[in-house]
Amino acid sequence: MHKELKGWLESLGIEEQDLRALHGDASSRSYYRLENNGGGIVMDASEAKESVPIFIGMGKRLMDAEVRIPTIKSYDLDKGFIFLEDIGSTHLLDKCVEGVDARPYYDKAIETLVQLQSTSSKGLEPYDESFLLEEMNLMTQWYLKEYLDTTLECLEGRMLLESFSLIAKEVLSQPQGIFVHRDYHARNLMLDSNDDIVVIDFQDARDGALTYDLVSLLRDAYVKLDARELRRLILLFRDLKDLDVDEETFIRWFDFTGLQRHIKILGIFARLSIRDGKKEYLKDIPMTLKYILEVGYKYPELNGLISLLKSQYGEFKDAPATMKIF
Repeated sequence: MHKELKGWLESLGIEEQDLRALHGDASSRSYYRLENNGGGIVMDASEAKESVPIFIGMGKRLMDAEVRIPTIKSYDLDKGFIFLEDIGSTHLLDKCVEGVDARPYYDKAIETLVQLQSTSSKGLEPYDESFLLEEMNLMTQWYLKEYLDTTLECLEGRMLLESFSLIAKEVLSQPQGIFVHRDYHARNLMLDSNDDIVVIDFQDARDGALTYDLVSLLRDAYVKLDARELRRLILLFRDLKDLDVDEETFIRWFDFTGLQRHIKILGIFARLSIRDGKKEYLKDIPMTLKYILEVGYKYPELNGLISLLKSQYGEFKDAPATMKIF
């Protein structure tokens, strides 16, 4: 922690600072817990100051929609610092362990998602075809070429582009104009002292598809739900949203949105490892790859994509330690 951050806290009246560094996220932001003076969380985004006004703006949108987020106590746009409410250390992921019934928490997370989708998406960057394709191409560049050192033949490259275009078309076929958190999963949902869901890491939100955050929650890289529970939660969301759409169509929307997200994530996990030196994300590749194969096998129009990826599945048959099926 640098002196400027300590000086900023002193300007807030926090003179004696008992600060403990916390595990950060995949960004360049750093976090500290204030153990005294009433507590709080300090976000140091000084290396990405441009993200602070975005974070503040997204936070205001969510609060206007009555979505529970950590209260923003103070901030400095020029320095890149934010002082937040400390809502504890319990994530939804912590409830996905043996001996704990996580189903009520997932029900709450679905209810919170419905509320979150009432947030205004006006003016946000769109999840349009160009961006969907750009994200999926991360897999081609970082996972296939950089991580696996795969050389794609011309026909394979064309097949990938055709598969990506089909997936993007399906994602865009569902209702759009929705506030999309983009990382609405078990590590970004916390539980406060009342066991209420608290949404964090929302600064990258976009305007996009109905099922994107639902996929983030129910097919994340850290927790695997069994088929019955997955279907129950998918349909719970549909029913709470009062959507007039048949089950087959809605699950197709969900599946193809999941494919787009997981294809992107393969690329991101590989990039985090190779470019940023964050090797810990490699352990989450097996679950992500398995999702793509499981879903892709359902749709014959994706046979080419699945054939290309399934040859890599052998080295990834072991699920990560955080996997929980319930």
